[in-house]
Amino acid sequence: MKNRVQRQLEIRKIISKGKVRSQEELLAVLKHRGYDLTQATLSRDLKFLQVAKVPHPVRGYVYEIPENGQNESRKRQVRENYLADGFMSLQFSGNLAVMKTLPGYASSLAVVIDSARKWEILATVAGDDTILVIQREGTTKNDLINALVSIMPKLKNKL
Repeated sequence: MKNRVQRQLEIRKIISKGKVRSQEELLAVLKHRGYDLTQATLSRDLKFLQVAKVPHPVRGYVYEIPENGQNESRKRQVRENYLADGFMSLQFSGNLAVMKTLPGYASSLAVVIDSARKWEILATVAGDDTILVIQREGTTKNDLINALVSIMPKLKNKL
């Protein structure tokens, strides 16, 4: 029996490769690939994966995973680049890093950092123009810098 994670990965593959128009169509493909599930289970999986129906020029409406959408990716990239523009400096003291930003940027930047859920970053505390970044024990300064750059590639030129 295939588990939930395997099933959801398969759903992501099917949706990202094809132009699936309905749950019935997706359910048939999954059953053909050896997944025995009900429409209710599929519906819960689609909700968990945040699958949306979007217009398609030929097929009407099709399923799409938001992360695969160019629009969502572009919006996220613009937001992250905007926030990276507010970055001023990064200084270390033990497992603490103090990130200085332009006034008003710290809180939004901290939300982006926290939502990335990087293992190297235990937590952040933000003010108006300063973020305290707490590194996980055993990580290096370079580990933290690499984690921050992976969140916002534009920081690479500033660190």
